[in-house]
Amino acid sequence: MPKSTVWSLSLFILAIVSCTPKQSDPQDGLASFTEAGYARHVKTLAADDFQGRRPFTAGEKKTLAYLVNEFKHLGLEAGNDTSFLQEVPMVEITTTADSVMNLTGPTGKTTLSGFKDYVLWTQRTDSIISWRDAGLVFAGFGVVAPEYNWNDYQGLDVKGKIVVVLVNDPGFGGNDTTFFKGNTMTYYGRWTYKYEEAARQGARGCLIIHNTVPAAYPFGVVQNNWNSPHLYLDQRGHESYVCEGVGWVSFPAAEKLFQLAGLNLNELQTRARKPGFTAVDMNVKASTTLRVKTRFDKSYNVIAKLTGSEKPNEYVLYNAHWDHLGIGKPNAAGDSIYNGAHDNASGTAALLEIAKAFKGLRERPRRTVVFLAVTAEEQGLWGSAYYAAHPVYPATNTVANINMDGINPYGKMKDVVVIGKGQSELEDYLAAEASKQGRYVVPDSEPEKGYYFRSDHFNFAKIGIPALYIGTGNDHAEKGKEYGAQLKSEYTKLYYHQPTDEYDSTRLNAVGALDDIKLLFQVGKRLAAEDAWPAWKEGSEFKAMRNKH
Repeated sequence: MPKSTVWSLSLFILAIVSCTPKQSDPQDGLASFTEAGYARHVKTLAADDFQGRRPFTAGEKKTLAYLVNEFKHLGLEAGNDTSFLQEVPMVEITTTADSVMNLTGPTGKTTLSGFKDYVLWTQRTDSIISWRDAGLVFAGFGVVAPEYNWNDYQGLDVKGKIVVVLVNDPGFGGNDTTFFKGNTMTYYGRWTYKYEEAARQGARGCLIIHNTVPAAYPFGVVQNNWNSPHLYLDQRGHESYVCEGVGWVSFPAAEKLFQLAGLNLNELQTRARKPGFTAVDMNVKASTTLRVKTRFDKSYNVIAKLTGSEKPNEYVLYNAHWDHLGIGKPNAAGDSIYNGAHDNASGTAALLEIAKAFKGLRERPRRTVVFLAVTAEEQGLWGSAYYAAHPVYPATNTVANINMDGINPYGKMKDVVVIGKGQSELEDYLAAEASKQGRYVVPDSEPEKGYYFRSDHFNFAKIGIPALYIGTGNDHAEKGKEYGAQLKSEYTKLYYHQPTDEYDSTRLNAVGALDDIKLLFQVGKRLAAEDAWPAWKEGSEFKAMRNKH
């Protein structure tokens, strides 16, 4: 072979090699993860002196200071120009509802007791809101879904009315996966959607009938909203119509209400699941009053980054919400601090541990990695919603989002749950990395609970960014699936959104947590090292948004 040919071939091979991304060491970074490091963050963030990490409180200030100091200590760059903070303008609305709601109907009169029978609040800033003989209308599930040829408000004028609606969506309880995805909750089943749709219809108010199974939590969780402050984004100058009052009624109270109207609740629930359902005027009038205090202030997202070595303008974004519920209603033991150790000091600790691992890599990632701790998730995913509307890094340049909300506290699991299975190729990345741990990926065993719409990744998905959110596995490494299911059930009953969610090294197992944290680190490390852009899968409702960009 002529020397010139050999030389040209060598140059060609060299060019290929130089353009091919280096394969990162699969073990690089893993040694930085320690049980002690993870536990230290959880214990600190869930301590009583952080006061439950509610926005607008001294607990927020302590949390922000802790996160900023930790990111600085790791040597990470400020993520919002020269600042680690992103302002999130918000409004705190505290509703003081009357202790009773008086009802008059075809069969007589009755009274519902606040807190026990119903919980009511407002998104409005009016100082007082009065309902005097406001009419009630049963609007089925309160859903308008053109793709399913479904409209519970068809031919209905609800202006000046209070709509009463069922929780979840019409597909719940059925096996037809083409009808509102069957038992897999759609966004139409979320309580937030129902209030939004009622407002779009011009309703005066919206009350959701609580039912523990389709709601996925007991009425006690709803009761935490009784006369407590609610946070929303500050929309001054961009106002849109919102209902005067929104809330929930307990199922026993709903039965009482329908009896007053001379209606059968069980029969109407059945009818509401069938195509062709039409709303029912209950001929019931409701009277009650809401007194409102308003405070405008700012909360903050915390942002740090590690700039990529070759593709600094392409971003892999990790996030976790730092907030919890603050100080609220005391439990039977007199504890009023909602520490949120699992929810979500654990996810925030994971964010810090993953940031440490990336910073300690022998080879800097090719793409920029962003670490985002968001505010006000517990109040409606507001911190991530604000970031999605005001992204520091363009959505078009953001390769993927990895969300951490509640890290496995139960010990080693053979499996890992992907929430919203079938959404994006990120779950394929997850499955590949899980297999290297000797684990397997399973879909959410409770798709009817709509977890894909209940955490911050949802706001990134809505703007087209493929988003990954995992849940704790079910298959306990030592005691099997039944034991794993028992642990999850106990968490929901005994700890979820309760003062009992405190740091306890015997309850919050760091060994299992680190398995999941390392797994998410490995997924992000691969994303940050390669050229590929993970895509939404066919059938995902978010695919079209990505394709617009």
